Amino acid sequence: MRQYDDNYRHKGLRMQLVKLLREKGITDEDVLKAIEQIPRHFFLDSAFDKIAYEDRAFPIGEGQTISQPYTVAYQTQLLQIKRNEKVLEIGTGSVYQATILAEMGARVFTIERQKKLYELNKNFILRNRYPNIKFFYGDGFEGLPTYAPFDKILITAAAPFIPPKLVQQLKTGGYMVIPVDEGSAQRMLRLTKMPTGELHEEAFDQFSFVPMLGGKNG
Repeated sequence: MRQYDDNYRHKGLRMQLVKLLREKGITDEDVLKAIEQIPRHFFLDSAFDKIAYEDRAFPIGEGQTISQPYTVAYQTQLLQIKRNEKVLEIGTGSVYQATILAEMGARVFTIERQKKLYELNKNFILRNRYPNIKFFYGDGFEGLPTYAPFDKILITAAAPFIPPKLVQQLKTGGYMVIPVDEGSAQRMLRLTKMPTGELHEEAFDQFSFVPMLGGKNG
């Protein structure tokens, strides 16, 4: 069984990662503090231990990846998380992004469509430390209407379009951060739900994500 150790070397590597993220333009101190606190190597196979704090994505199985730390920080910064906000995350993956949100004090509702990843996450090593993360197996395009409305919604996969059911589940004044477009690069959008129900759209940098797929993969 894998032994989990978070030592001075790991903490030093996280400090270096935070320094790099600052240099790349991340300014939200709460986001940077959360990244410095969370042992990213816990979310990867032990084979990646020595390179877990490099600013790049790694495979986690089922054709999915743990996102590049810069991407995680960038999306989280756009969300402007405040303590106790209800956040819906589409695409649990490794749970790293959800843990960053939880460390910042959000109440996280995260959906994974890959049954194997969902089952693995039941044994998530930091689960007891973050009871504010709730895990669901389901179709991200459907969201979680039972738990709506949400203050913020985060999509961690390339959406071919803005899912209308997720828009319905977003509070008025709430943000949705979503990478949109098919192909090799996606536009990062922040959508604000207006009192009329319309969306105010802000476009940011381009990123590359695995595609957001419908249905459940059991």
